Amino acid sequence: MNNQFSQTQAPLQSISKLYDSSLRPSSLPSLEEPIIPRVLSIAGTDPTGGAGIQADLKSITASHGFAMCVTTNLVAQNTCGVREVYAPPTDFLQAQLEAVFDDVTIDAVKIGMLGDKSYISLVQDWLKNHPVPVVVLDPVMVATSGDRLLEKSAEDAMREFAPLADVITPNIPELAVLCDKQPASNFEEAYAQASEWSAKNNTIVIVKGGHLTSEDAGNTVVFPDGHRVHVPCPRVDTTTTHGTGCSLSSSLATRIGLALREGKKLSDYSTVADALAWSSRWLNEAIACGKDLHVGKGHGPVNHAARNYRLELDSSSTPWEHMQTSGLDGLTPQSVVVKAHSKARKPNVEPCGPWTQALWDASADVDNNIMKMPFIKALGNGTLDSDLFAFYISQDSEYLKRYSRALAAVGAKTPDNEARVHWATGAAMCIEAESQLHRDWLGSRNISIDASCSPVTLAYVNHLLASTMAEDYVIGAASILPCYWLYEEVGQILVKNNTPENPYHDWISMYSSNDFESGVRMAVKFVERAFEEAGPQARILAAQAYMTSCIYEYEFFNQAHRALR
Repeated sequence: MNNQFSQTQAPLQSISKLYDSSLRPSSLPSLEEPIIPRVLSIAGTDPTGGAGIQADLKSITASHGFAMCVTTNLVAQNTCGVREVYAPPTDFLQAQLEAVFDDVTIDAVKIGMLGDKSYISLVQDWLKNHPVPVVVLDPVMVATSGDRLLEKSAEDAMREFAPLADVITPNIPELAVLCDKQPASNFEEAYAQASEWSAKNNTIVIVKGGHLTSEDAGNTVVFPDGHRVHVPCPRVDTTTTHGTGCSLSSSLATRIGLALREGKKLSDYSTVADALAWSSRWLNEAIACGKDLHVGKGHGPVNHAARNYRLELDSSSTPWEHMQTSGLDGLTPQSVVVKAHSKARKPNVEPCGPWTQALWDASADVDNNIMKMPFIKALGNGTLDSDLFAFYISQDSEYLKRYSRALAAVGAKTPDNEARVHWATGAAMCIEAESQLHRDWLGSRNISIDASCSPVTLAYVNHLLASTMAEDYVIGAASILPCYWLYEEVGQILVKNNTPENPYHDWISMYSSNDFESGVRMAVKFVERAFEEAGPQARILAAQAYMTSCIYEYEFFNQAHRALR
């Protein structure tokens, strides 16, 4: 149960762990057995699968744990509401606990709906006599509607029980009940309540922003000593929020259990903060993708497997469609590259002729995916976690060291004097401007990163260097164009809502600036000219190189959500 905090806690660093060690390019794949925490959920049921133990089992599994459950209340509910609740005899609850603990070592316990005083007392006594490494309590007392779910005696029992947990995850109304105050209307009021309760009871409190109204719907871990760490998440305009409290608490218990099994200490700030960051990002994506499930007529469930689906697609080994050359002869713009599945939008920097029009049209699917990815959306509204952006910046630094060589190589190959000056000047100006942004952003936050190329970055730059140094000029020029064109288009989309308060204001401003736009227009012009002068086979290879770079641009933005814990 509740572990006493050390008096000498190391402060949480801005980036406590930049990479998962298995993703470091310098390490070989581990042959050891994976560490999988064994996590027990003690909660009620939901026959439609969105909340209760059904949601817990999905969340624990999605968070890399082995899921088990002990059932408290049997609830007849669906996405529209609760119809009936049946509480089995407490003897049966105890029998379930005995069956699990007699056989399995438990690494973490998540507690959800207990229902009445007798269940609360039984679970409290059981865990006192059967301590586990970490207990996360979701004190189910108040519905989203504001209705009280427990009788007065059960609420009193919950107030007595809550301080014995290591971490509690109340919603805003439940936090108010625990503190005997009115529900908070903003983060600062919620922090005040959580800090007071946490200090008094020596228990970590998670303040959840979902019930508040700010654009940032993130979560904050509040420690007993007053220290807190906020994990921003963009608010999702959706009705698929059924079971979010159950899902977050069970995921959090799993990630803490995983950290403890890896040798970390619960008393370290980073243990719970890192776990909350992972769980919050995972749940935010699950909420955003809940609409894809089409489950129920009311507030539907989140898509617990959304992250798994995305990573499965990201790791696909299916050859890219644009590498197919059947039916292409390179004689006309219509026969130089495989067509996209979607229609291209009108770009801010328009093509300079039929060849670059064909390239832009072919990249429509990638462009659409970039513009709707979570990383770009969070960058635009300022809710992107600083550690995700720091990871991106660190990889961009590694990328630019090699991109400048690619630009120089293209400039050395072109017979066009105007193009040669442009590529050479672009190499110098791009590196200096971007490097300054890196220094300013990282330096102002006292973040020091010693990074090497990630697998995605390494693959991308190797493609660029091979295309620019070993292939014809048109192929190299086409390969470096997406870094110009797609970045400028991202900047133009995001600048529409850019404000000085956005922590990424300078980044957005750079890629939406007139100077950068002018450079992009020149790059598009020179690629158009190169296609006009190239032979048919070189055009096909150049279009392939362009599309490969477009896909790597998507992967480059997307990789932070894969690499970080």
